[in-house]
Amino acid sequence: MKDAAIHVENVSASYRKNTVLEGVTFQVQPGSLTGIVGPNGAGKSTLLKTMLCLHPALTGSVTFFNQPFKKIKKRIGYVPQRGSVDWDFPTNALDVVTMGLYGQIGWLKRPSKEHKQRAWEALKKMGMEEFANRQISQLSGGQQQRVFLARALVQDADIYFMDEPLAGVDAATEQAIMTILKELKMKGKTVMVVHHDLQTVTDYFDHVLFLNGKVIAHGNTNHVFTKENLAKTYGGSIQWVKEGSQHVVHSIE
Repeated sequence: MKDAAIHVENVSASYRKNTVLEGVTFQVQPGSLTGIVGPNGAGKSTLLKTMLCLHPALTGSVTFFNQPFKKIKKRIGYVPQRGSVDWDFPTNALDVVTMGLYGQIGWLKRPSKEHKQRAWEALKKMGMEEFANRQISQLSGGQQQRVFLARALVQDADIYFMDEPLAGVDAATEQAIMTILKELKMKGKTVMVVHHDLQTVTDYFDHVLFLNGKVIAHGNTNHVFTKENLAKTYGGSIQWVKEGSQHVVHSIE
C-alpha cells in the first residue's frame, strides 16, 4: 500500500543461529497507535531493532513512507528498553534530551540556546523540568523513562518506536506517557509500542500486533484482540476470565 507509514515484508532475523523472527510481514498506516504484544522471547524487541537497522535482517525489507531507514532516519524516534541504557553515564537530564537533537545539530557542533530551550520544553511536557540539571543516575526509574520519552519528543519525528516504555513505572508516569502517546497519534504521528500488560491493550491502543516469532494477527484492536488470537500467541500461558460485563486477560507466564 503506497500510503503506508511502515511496510515490513518477509523479515527474518536470528540470534546465534536461533531464528527469532520468521517471515514477518505487516503494514502500519499513518496516525495509528499500535501495541506489539507477545510472550517473552517472541522477538518483539528484535523486531524493532531489525526495523531500525540495529540488528541485521536475514531476509526481507523495511520501508518508511516508501523510503529505506537510512534515508528517513531523522524522521524516526526510538525509545529503547530502560534496562539497556547505561544510567551511570555522567550527564544530566537536559543533556540527555538535547541528544535527541543531534541529528539536526550535528555531533561536532555545540547546541544553541534555542536547542537547549526546545529540550527544556520537552522535559516540561513530561513534568520533568525541575530535574533538568539532575544526574540521570539520581533519577527514579519512572523519571528516567520520562526523560527518554522527552528525548524522543524533542526530535518531532513522524514515526516513533518505543520498547516497553511502561515497564516498571508508577501509575502516574504510565498515565503521563500514555497521554503523550495519544497526543502524538492525534497529531498524525505513527507510534508502535512493545507492551507487556494485556489488561490495558484495549484502552491504550487502536491497533495491535500479535507476535510470536511470526505475525499471528494484526489490525484494529476491536477486531483482532480476541480470545482466539491470544491463545494462538500465548498458548496455555494466559487465562480469559469474565468479570462482570468485561473480559479480563490474566497472563500466567
